[in-house]
Amino acid sequence: MLPIVLASSSPYRRALLERLGLPFSWAAPEVDETAQPGESAAALTLRLAQAKALALVERYPQHLIIGSDQVLLLNGVAVSKPGTHDAAREQLSACSGKTLTFHTSLCLLNSLSGESQSVVEPFEVVFRSLSAERIERYLCKEQPYDCAGSFKMEGLGITLFHALRGDDPNSLIGLPLIRLCDMFIKEGIDLP
Repeated sequence: MLPIVLASSSPYRRALLERLGLPFSWAAPEVDETAQPGESAAALTLRLAQAKALALVERYPQHLIIGSDQVLLLNGVAVSKPGTHDAAREQLSACSGKTLTFHTSLCLLNSLSGESQSVVEPFEVVFRSLSAERIERYLCKEQPYDCAGSFKMEGLGITLFHALRGDDPNSLIGLPLIRLCDMFIKEGIDLP
């Protein structure tokens, strides 16, 4: 089995990958994440996942490199990590009562053979109607300032939703594990 490298500095993606019980290392890729004019959310996230994996090929020439990216479009604009309390409040207020689709991409690149597998996993989130007070309580308790959409689905963020729709809830956290398992199996890795 080739060594596995996660092309991400995200602690959330690392925690998800650890669930599979496979040894791996991680490295932060240097990738410009600016959207190209007219680029759809799915195209943007797929391009970025592939770029993240490719960015590590020179450092890891005989590895399985995992690239992943996530984009939420809100009112036609890509939503990123809020960074601040005020920005998170604005994001959650804008999401209140809406059904939104997160696009999470995955690329598994075999840097030895040059072959890759890629997929975009859509995941729909139906937000409850959120009062200003509920948003404020949530943000003060969880402080999800490093999460696109301003919530942690694996924590108290679940209280913000009316429904979740998709094939793999892990994709909402940032790494579609079901599809990654499929890709590992194609690479000859026995799971579990």
